[in-house]
Amino acid sequence: MSTELTWFKSSYSGTGGGNCVEVAVRPGVIHIRDSKDTRIQPLSVAPEAWAAFVGRIVPSCPVI
Repeated sequence: MSTELTWFKSSYSGTGGGNCVEVAVRPGVIHIRDSKDTRIQPLSVAPEAWAAFVGRIVPSCPVI
């Protein structure tokens, strides 16, 4: 089993870089990192915390 994370960002982020976050999903945990500096250790949160966060910033956004 691979321990490497598969990172993705919103399709709304475009290709110009800028201020984007990337997300990697694992069972029981969501990893979040800054797309500009991927060397920094990602923030890890419970799926419920991620759902609550996304639900507050974009109420109509489907949650992972």
